[in-house]
Amino acid sequence: MAATPGRRRHDGTGRGVSMGWFLLAGTALHAVNSHHVVTVRRTDDGTIAGAGLVIGPDTVLTCAHVVNDSLGRSLFESRAPDRDAIPVEVHGTLGFNRHYAQIEHWIPPRSENGGKVLAGAVTWLGDLAVLRLEAVASDMPAPPRRTAMTRDQKVRAWHGSGADATYADLTVTLLAGPVGYLDGAPTGMAVGPGYSGGPLWSPSHRAVVGLVAAAFLPGRDPDSGARLPHSPQDMTRRSWAIPWQRVEAELRPLGALDALSPEPVDPEDPAFGVLADLVADLLPSGNTRVEFGRRLARACGVRYGSDVTPPTPEEFASFLLAHPRALAALAAVLRREPGGASRRVLAVAGLVRSAKLLTPQEYVELRERLRLLDPAVLGRLAEAVRAALPHLAVFPDGEDLDALLDQLEAHPGDGRSTGGEARVPALLRVMEYVAALSVEPQQSELRLWANGVTSRLGVAQAALDERRWDAKVWARSVPDRATRGRVLVEVTRAERGRHRLGIWCDEGSGPRRVSAESVGSYSAPEAAREVLRVVTSLTSDAKDARPPLVEVLVDRKSLDLPVDEWKARVPGELVPGVLGVEFPLVVHCPELLRRHGRFLPHWRTRWSRLDSGRTFLVDESTDPDSLYPTLLNQLDTVRVSVDVTPGPARDRIVQTCLVLGIPVVVWDRSADGRSHAVKHMAEVATRELPDGVRSYRADALANRPEFPGRPVLAWADADRTVPRLQLTEPQESA
Repeated sequence: MAATPGRRRHDGTGRGVSMGWFLLAGTALHAVNSHHVVTVRRTDDGTIAGAGLVIGPDTVLTCAHVVNDSLGRSLFESRAPDRDAIPVEVHGTLGFNRHYAQIEHWIPPRSENGGKVLAGAVTWLGDLAVLRLEAVASDMPAPPRRTAMTRDQKVRAWHGSGADATYADLTVTLLAGPVGYLDGAPTGMAVGPGYSGGPLWSPSHRAVVGLVAAAFLPGRDPDSGARLPHSPQDMTRRSWAIPWQRVEAELRPLGALDALSPEPVDPEDPAFGVLADLVADLLPSGNTRVEFGRRLARACGVRYGSDVTPPTPEEFASFLLAHPRALAALAAVLRREPGGASRRVLAVAGLVRSAKLLTPQEYVELRERLRLLDPAVLGRLAEAVRAALPHLAVFPDGEDLDALLDQLEAHPGDGRSTGGEARVPALLRVMEYVAALSVEPQQSELRLWANGVTSRLGVAQAALDERRWDAKVWARSVPDRATRGRVLVEVTRAERGRHRLGIWCDEGSGPRRVSAESVGSYSAPEAAREVLRVVTSLTSDAKDARPPLVEVLVDRKSLDLPVDEWKARVPGELVPGVLGVEFPLVVHCPELLRRHGRFLPHWRTRWSRLDSGRTFLVDESTDPDSLYPTLLNQLDTVRVSVDVTPGPARDRIVQTCLVLGIPVVVWDRSADGRSHAVKHMAEVATRELPDGVRSYRADALANRPEFPGRPVLAWADADRTVPRLQLTEPQESA
């Protein structure tokens, strides 16, 4: 009998349907709650650095300073670690299991004003690190339930060893904004070294309410360094923690918390009845529901309720709606069952908006394959996405790899199938293009992974082979351009004549911050010296002799800021160190580029045509009001040369071009009539403009009468990401 949507209903009480048999986040896994503690060890000697807790099928949360300690770094180091393997131990059903993890999300310790945490600080902000296990963990516990910290809660903490006897009983005595202060019981263990990063467990709520951050310990003798003897005036057994509500505020925007729904599923959801009926049809007996329920729970990294009592079809349906990868996992475990059971599950998955394409294991394996790729290949990921999905209306613009994969999973197949056969999903097509850029053995591993997913989805191998051939042809046709190193410098105005800086380096694998967020300001020479210091430290491709690109990130009012003319002259130095003369220096204005999201697809389309697109010249005869409709009708325009006298009209023209997604705009900061610089740049190929403008600036420094211009180049590379900035981005009015 065909499934009838909504046939199965709840009991009419208005309550939702719980998952019951499937134990998701929020279900106590162990009788001993210390087993929620993850051990983080030091890499040099294997001793315990601190603790953490599981927050997803392959992710662990701890404090950033615990990771710093594990790697032998300063506790308050703000720079994200490199690809270091961090040893962690997780409680499984048979005891501790050793794993190695890498940083997935890094929120370094920071002071209240956003700067570096100074030695002797009592409290601080940030201090969170999400670690992702390097290999698939078959025995990971489900994440514990989490809830907000409140005053007067009774909580319990454990040492990073996870030993039962190390528990410390505490009371939340004060919530002071982002910090929760804890006072320990007068007897038993006290919080001390090795407790940081561990979960605070509330027995009454049966949930984690925060992470241990630090303890107030007795002072040390300034000469010997030994602990001073106890004084009645000393603070006794006080520590502080990061409340869970603050953890969520830091991590939720990153998508770092697991997506399992802790709330009962609404039985009025149209998909609920369809799924319950489908399960009843495919798994009619209790024995089969127990067997496949166990296999599904293991595939999703969760516990189940009983080996005897079967899950009801409604409990099955609730779990399939709550866990975003459960439908994919169920299709996988039913793959060899007769009657097309797997195909029927995949068909119903289209009704569930939250359902993901990949099973948990497929996703973890993909993440592992991508992690091992050369950073230069990952740096071309956006380019591969556009090449693989040329007809996509809006390209994914995830801020990090997880966000990008999430968006790609949501896109359907490429539409090139016949006879009702399954189409090649967008994610698989992109991975074929990424594989085409890769070398062995990473290329074969990615392709084998794609073969497995294709087979599970019932996509014809011939269809995937066609996309694989397309990717090979594309990779051969793309010039083998080394990924150019770049330094990104966010410049914001401070007091008169001074500026604040934020600096990132990008050797090809994405921006990494190399300057702490600071309230300090710099004069132009001081800023130039700081930028030169960072550029000098940048690791360049040995095969690429070009100087790194300096990309200055500004707001709309600072597009003409003469950063290229800033000199880093130091007394006794032989050369002045002019930024725009030594390095190709461009400006980029994220505020304008993202002002109206509807033009972002235009920007990416124009950038993809950079080598073949046209140049549009705007001069004094151009009506500024005509620019908007003209450029909208010319998506092959990739570059605009603005030869207009400085003033409000010129500023309006430049900003209009940037808003409309023109990736390359050239103008002269100071020309009163026809610009020599704009005319000179017309002879330079678009892709070579950064170096062409640098060369012009050097000629101007040597011979100003012959090279009178002061060229500005706005350059918005759609293949390279920029960090999330604090620049104002006005929203479009209705």
